[in-house]
Amino acid sequence: MKAARFYDRNDIRIEDIPTPEVQPGEVLVKVAWCGICGTDLHEYLDGPIFCPKHGHPHPISGEDSPVTLGHEFSGIVEALGEGISDLEVGDHVVVEPYIIADSVDVGPDSKTYHLSKNMNFIGLAGRGGGLSEKVSVKRRWVHKISKDLPLDEAALIEPLSVGYHAVERAGEIKDGDFALVTGAGPIGLLTSAVLKAKGAKVIISELSSLRRQKALDSGVADYAFSPAEVDVLAEIHKLTNDKGVDVAFECTSVQPALDLILDALKPTGKAVIVSIWGKPASLDVQKVVLKELDIRGTIAYVNSHPETIKLVESGKINLKPFITGRIPLEDLIDKGFDTLINHNETAVKILVTTDPQLLP
Repeated sequence: MKAARFYDRNDIRIEDIPTPEVQPGEVLVKVAWCGICGTDLHEYLDGPIFCPKHGHPHPISGEDSPVTLGHEFSGIVEALGEGISDLEVGDHVVVEPYIIADSVDVGPDSKTYHLSKNMNFIGLAGRGGGLSEKVSVKRRWVHKISKDLPLDEAALIEPLSVGYHAVERAGEIKDGDFALVTGAGPIGLLTSAVLKAKGAKVIISELSSLRRQKALDSGVADYAFSPAEVDVLAEIHKLTNDKGVDVAFECTSVQPALDLILDALKPTGKAVIVSIWGKPASLDVQKVVLKELDIRGTIAYVNSHPETIKLVESGKINLKPFITGRIPLEDLIDKGFDTLINHNETAVKILVTTDPQLLP
């Protein structure tokens, strides 16, 4: 079968590899669509990061590069391994793409399995990936979805779950609360979508006019400002009657955005750092102290998929506006990675498929 294989920095190859055989306790998924994630781009430009280096197998998967990429994917159940009776061939599914040690509690009440030692992801550290025709996944990580939900939109449930968990980390969001989101990239937009579904009034700070317009047109932002054109803090004070926002989400990994959040939050407000920072940031601790702010980190998701799926299936979140491209696997680099690296303001989520019948 065809698959996108990560060998090293700037070295991703479309190759023929063996089709996986479904093992006991596993589900063979025929992949419909797979999104290109910012993590995939970081691997391509700066990796290996999550991908294990050649000759250095991941301690859980036992695999090293080359590995198949792709962790944001949807598909259809093609076969069931021995012992699985709660799914059927033909079911539509999405995957929570974790690689986690068997000794870790991954039950429905766990809130920490995503923080376990050597945690990694299907599609980065082995065990197949969504940028291929098929993948066999442990039953625990497979989530059934309604067949009424288009499979292209379903491929965005994985990054939407990142936004869901980030909002969950902020604590209770009350109807009418003001939320600031810095950055209207894919995660910023999807975090905003969750906030709107929870009843918040969302303010976005974003330099790109195209991304600001996408935030407004999609309905996930009530207000969208450019820090290069207006005093965003002054606008926030106008909107909140000088109180400041109740919660804020940092989705850019740039210093001015973090500074804005500390100034924009009301006393006792909560800041959630969603973005991955490649370098240390500076923090005006005195502002944190004098306003009694809470600063919280968030990474990925933990038992977030079921509730995220419910939000989408109920119609509270519409994922269609965030799909800005659909391409065949063969165009992964030229029309996928190149667009997202060099023209990222023009795209939100580019989806990839190996099935030509799914393409427009």
